[in-house]
Amino acid sequence: MYNVKVFVTLKKSVLDPQGTAVMGSLKSLNYGEVEDVRIGKYMELQVAKSDRDIHAVLDEMCDKLLTNPVMEDYRYEIEEA
Repeated sequence: MYNVKVFVTLKKSVLDPQGTAVMGSLKSLNYGEVEDVRIGKYMELQVAKSDRDIHAVLDEMCDKLLTNPVMEDYRYEIEEA
């Protein structure tokens, strides 16, 4: 069994209005140290071991369902359970 953490973020070239709004709010609360905010998604998956390569399986899942490859980037961390 694998425990997988998937992190999804908008590509740098894609505007992030939600991140911009959060950054504006932080600045209005006197957190001027914040220079940029990007909002993303986080998912935890439990994946059973199989004959298939876990990296190939995760890339396929991310490309087909978990992300929009046109607008989003992803990375994942795999831990054996």
